[in-house]
Amino acid sequence: MHRLAALSLCLALGACQGPNPYRAESLPLPPAPPTAATPFEPGVYPAPPRDYAAYRDWAWLHGRPPDGDAGLDAAQVQEILSAELDQRGLRPVRPGAEADLRVSAQLTLKRRIRIYRDYYDRFGGYYGYGHHWDRFGVWGRAPLVYRYEEQVLVVRIAFTAGTDGRRLWHGSGEARVDAERSGRARALQQAARLALQGFPP
Repeated sequence: MHRLAALSLCLALGACQGPNPYRAESLPLPPAPPTAATPFEPGVYPAPPRDYAAYRDWAWLHGRPPDGDAGLDAAQVQEILSAELDQRGLRPVRPGAEADLRVSAQLTLKRRIRIYRDYYDRFGGYYGYGHHWDRFGVWGRAPLVYRYEEQVLVVRIAFTAGTDGRRLWHGSGEARVDAERSGRARALQQAARLALQGFPP
């Protein structure tokens, strides 16, 4: 048995020293596509973050300020919006200079239905659902539901870069319009302030 095992091992070693019947062959690589010279992909390599502190001055987009709307004249709209931009550290561009930002604004007057639920009666007693008794001993009374219509002023403001024309940021805000004569101007001021709360992002 030992001789047979030694003979088999010698034959196996002799076969390993013989020529290899397999040869390494490879085909040439195909030529590179024309787009290989410009491998940049915007989706893979995002643009660097913008420095919003570098934006100091502004001008109206396409040189067209917003018109009068929602019961306000054009001069009043522009004055209120300019004042709110000034509160954010943005100044009107000097004549003849290129603005850092281009600003556009849109005003819309809308009507909304508000629903108000009153859990107190006119005598001051509480009533409602759950495990509560009112002081008059009434159990499980439903709340009084009031519906009323009100006007709200919606302001949308958008910023565009003055250098490349790309949209930088946009925001919106709304405020209820009072019945007073100055109510719409006050609503525009409040809505514009809310719209600019998120800038810079």
